[in-house]
Amino acid sequence: MSKVFSRRDLDFLLYEWLDVEALTTRDRFAEHSRETFDAFLDVSQQIAERDFAPHNRAGDLTEPTFDGERVTIIPEVSRALTVFAESGLIAAGMDAEHGGLQLPHVLQRACFLWFQAANTATSAYAMLTSANAHLLLTHGTEDQIQRYVMPMLEGRYTGTMCLSEPQAGSSLSDVTTRAVRDEDGTYRLTGGKMWISGGDHELSENIVHLVLARVAGAPAGVKGLSLFIVPKKDVTTGERNGVVLAGLNHKMGYRGTTNAVLAFDDARGELVGAEGRGLQYMFHMMNEARIGVGAGAVALGYTGYLHALDYARERRQGRPVTAKDPSAPPVAIVKHPDVRRMLLASKSYVEGGLALVLWAAKLLDEPSEENALLLDVLTPVVKAWPSQWCRLADDHAIQVHGGYGYTREYPVEQFYRDNRLNSIHEGTDGIQALDLLGRKVTQNGGAGLALLLTRIRETAASAKDGAPVMEACDRLAATTARLWQDPASALVNATAYLDATGHLVIAWMWLEQAKAAEGKEGAFYEGKRLAARYFVTHELPRIGPMLDLLDSGDTLLRDMDDAWLG
Repeated sequence: MSKVFSRRDLDFLLYEWLDVEALTTRDRFAEHSRETFDAFLDVSQQIAERDFAPHNRAGDLTEPTFDGERVTIIPEVSRALTVFAESGLIAAGMDAEHGGLQLPHVLQRACFLWFQAANTATSAYAMLTSANAHLLLTHGTEDQIQRYVMPMLEGRYTGTMCLSEPQAGSSLSDVTTRAVRDEDGTYRLTGGKMWISGGDHELSENIVHLVLARVAGAPAGVKGLSLFIVPKKDVTTGERNGVVLAGLNHKMGYRGTTNAVLAFDDARGELVGAEGRGLQYMFHMMNEARIGVGAGAVALGYTGYLHALDYARERRQGRPVTAKDPSAPPVAIVKHPDVRRMLLASKSYVEGGLALVLWAAKLLDEPSEENALLLDVLTPVVKAWPSQWCRLADDHAIQVHGGYGYTREYPVEQFYRDNRLNSIHEGTDGIQALDLLGRKVTQNGGAGLALLLTRIRETAASAKDGAPVMEACDRLAATTARLWQDPASALVNATAYLDATGHLVIAWMWLEQAKAAEGKEGAFYEGKRLAARYFVTHELPRIGPMLDLLDSGDTLLRDMDDAWLG
């Protein structure tokens, strides 16, 4: 069994639960079949295990360096990305008119999970490039698509998103990078960007930066932001374009992904769409990246769980508490109740999170007004819940390994460090909480949340363990209605709301999986039923205290004086 990811679980979720084969009846996917889907999954596993996983540790130990002129990265990264591009996976989900294969989003997401689990740092270059290309395919001109997107889909260019600035961080309304319109219709950009993943390297012929900037005379705040294509090199002359690498940041995880401080020194850029709509366009890439971050958190948690499970079955230590003979041979640690607790909890987190990620991806393959509402309200949950709870699976993996888990001789400590970054990538978990409670559940008169709760209730009504989930739906709906009466105070404890909503959604995912496993025999299906029962009985009750806090109207976090912290 692979310790990178679980093909068996993917097959169950894709074919036995989500019935992705039915997508082939749609015109867009008519050229596909179970055989083509399996072929993509097979090649993804093969490349991930052969070309990505082997250098995961090397990329962590030998970080990219910058000598003032060039960035140096271990050669295995370039080779892996070349193989990835040659496989056609970058463009697999794109339209046929742009060289894509129109693979369903849910299959493309399932395939990419292998790469995120095998080597999240190297896979980040591909993820950002794909999201960049998707944005330009949606909002760019045909000329921009030909000059920038097609080379990205071919693997010759890579892409980034440039939002944050040293003084602004996540507060995009404070972006100060300036853009001045030139006589030829292009713009000259001046300013600095911070924390830019994949911001500079020699892995591709060019880097396509998508940059948020403020046109001279534009109003303050996010409404004054526009979006620009700013290539590292001029695509006509090949000369540098005023994008200067000021330095590299060195993070605790994702060490193989360059993280750049960029200075734009009169760099030439092209406007995407219309002025003043930059953040609206950028959300196209940000939302895709947010789901990608959630998927990456699942992948890292999943591989950590598989490593811990394998170790627990092999490592022999101690004896059952009922054993009286000290000379009896030690047992595998998987026999000890506390180890089982950590493994079962981890299984419930990563397999529940995986179901959520794939379910959300399938919504894109079946476009409708309802599915758009569901995806909108769920995006903060898809990003933030795995970032917290699937990271806990990596925490448990370290603990299961005992003292060895804290050493670099075993990979689980790196999985944890890599996964820790997902709580801050593409908007912190706290920002996702504000987005969920402050925007997503209130817009359209609360239609998105109402639809979500309706879907959950439909599943719970016919499920064996559905009663607690039904009660949790009622409780969340009542709490939400109460919070709307005083939104400003409610947002003080938005993270508790996000956690409660996330746990309810994952309980729903487990009821769905248990239903798909119903009546089927074998250890795999018994494991699904066990994990579903565990999550509903051990994890779902966590939301009670969270909702109690929200119902109390507590505003301690708003009212306190920071001087009291010491």
